Amino acid sequence: MTSRPAEELAEALVELADTLSAEFDLDDFLRLLANRCVRLLDVDAAGVFLIDHGVVATTDRVTQVELSAQRNQEGPWLDCCRSGELVVAPDLDTERDRWPKYVEEARGAGYAATLTVPLRHRVELAGALTLFRVEQGELEKPDTRLAQAMADIATVGILQTKALRRQETLAAQLQHALNSRVVIEQAKGVLAERLGMNMAAAFNAIRAYARSHNTRVSELALSIVDGKFNTDLLRP
Repeated sequence: MTSRPAEELAEALVELADTLSAEFDLDDFLRLLANRCVRLLDVDAAGVFLIDHGVVATTDRVTQVELSAQRNQEGPWLDCCRSGELVVAPDLDTERDRWPKYVEEARGAGYAATLTVPLRHRVELAGALTLFRVEQGELEKPDTRLAQAMADIATVGILQTKALRRQETLAAQLQHALNSRVVIEQAKGVLAERLGMNMAAAFNAIRAYARSHNTRVSELALSIVDGKFNTDLLRP
């Protein structure tokens, strides 16, 4: 492991655990993970691939290498995502049969070795973190363990944030449905009063008009409640 104060390591772990702020940005968070790996570990660059999001890296060269892996469907992070396991390549030159296009791209960018750890929490796999070295050789075990620890912490934060966003989206959808239902009930009341209908007949009139005019029931109902729609058009 590179010589870093314990305070810097602790700060990095705290930063990776802090994903629930309102200002959270996924690209910035993934870039933080990659940059912290370069600062704390004996590596020269890092790239993160997140399923359903894409690649974020510490350098443009790494971005191109990782995008080529996605384009050519070969490389350590693809193998890592498929297996959910650590992928060690201390000498990329020996991996040419396995990843011919990837190795060519990585070696052309100046990298000779990679280590890829999964972004995984229990059975859920979020992506992979790849560490690059310009010199051949395997990372020391403490560095490997720390890389996996940072990946684990980041994964928990990413999955928690995604779950929270899904809950917020669902809550918004439910609130919208509730608001629409309230407006429809109000529109039914307006028709019932103005046209002498019962509530069921009022709703049938709204629904039939909406269908025949290719509009939403909720939009028509809002126009009725706001007084923007001529309710005589719904008179039987």
